[in-house]
Amino acid sequence: MRDLAEIRKSINEIDDEILKLFIKRMDCAKEVGEYKKDKKIAVLNEEREKEILKTIEENGGDYGPCAKLLYSNIMELSREIQYNIVGSGKKLRKVLESAEHKLPKKGLKIAYQGIKGANGHEAALKLFPESEVLPYKSFEDVFKAVDIGEVSYGVLPVENSTAGSVSAVYDLILKYRFYIVGALDLPIDYCLCGLRQSEFEDIETVWTHPQSIAQCDNYITKHNFTAVPCANTAVAARDTAKEKRLNVAAICSYKAAEEYGLKVLDNHLQDNDDNMTRFIIISKKLYIPKEADKISLCFNLPHVSGSLYNVLCSFNSLGFNLTKIESRPISGSNFEYLFYLDFTGNTSSENAVGLLCRLSEEMPNFSFLGNYNEI
Repeated sequence: MRDLAEIRKSINEIDDEILKLFIKRMDCAKEVGEYKKDKKIAVLNEEREKEILKTIEENGGDYGPCAKLLYSNIMELSREIQYNIVGSGKKLRKVLESAEHKLPKKGLKIAYQGIKGANGHEAALKLFPESEVLPYKSFEDVFKAVDIGEVSYGVLPVENSTAGSVSAVYDLILKYRFYIVGALDLPIDYCLCGLRQSEFEDIETVWTHPQSIAQCDNYITKHNFTAVPCANTAVAARDTAKEKRLNVAAICSYKAAEEYGLKVLDNHLQDNDDNMTRFIIISKKLYIPKEADKISLCFNLPHVSGSLYNVLCSFNSLGFNLTKIESRPISGSNFEYLFYLDFTGNTSSENAVGLLCRLSEEMPNFSFLGNYNEI
């Protein structure tokens, strides 16, 4: 048996040969790209790739599946080169070029879901302190208001650090395909508040939003409270004040407690001390600040084995960090899903634009959703 040093020497020599051959193969991919550009031939040829991968797996012996994976990645990288040569994604490039850099923030009308004192209200005020913020009953009402031009932007929650994604909002993002032009991470601190005459020992039932129930689950369980879901935390506070029941309290923000004249009975209820909710700004018009650092997009996958893996490999090979991937079922389709992705990057980077353009050519129902800052 050879010792480890000898084996590693052989590996290094083999790697040197593999690298030389890889460079030759990529040079050939460039030639193919030039030919396809000249002859106006589509870059992706699924049938040829399937045939090649099948042959590779059959000839790979015990390493057949691994060889198939390796060559699938090589083909992915080859297509990346060819797409850049043929100038793919012309429509998307025009959209990116037309984007304005500065997001107007003064003297506008801004929509949020809920009522005064809700977390959405606070997020809208933080993002647009010099504009009029308007309440809407439902998440979709916010989208509709943006759609008809009743407001300039909508501010909506998409994710909480404890309770996870707000699925209803992601469904609406994928339905309307508006641009995301900004984001805010809002610290969430909940209090227990009741009538002025109430004491903590009186409370049996708490009213709050389902997300807040999840964020304060340990606290609710510890005190054996019955949790009743409400439209949002501010509605819970308002209704607690209206109903005037000594045994009912709201789990809400301190601002909501103050807004509706309630007494704070307990503080800092959330299970996670670093509880945060991410809010996004939606717009029908695209704005991309020069210092934007997050890109969002959505698509559904072609019916090809390993298609999601190949997409994820593309991000990895180009050094992009995926920060969010969310799958949502497609209405009316059995076991088909739309994917929402966030990754760090800026569309001033040709690598980022090249990747987006390639995905726009290959992925069904692709939409670029924005490149923005998260504060």
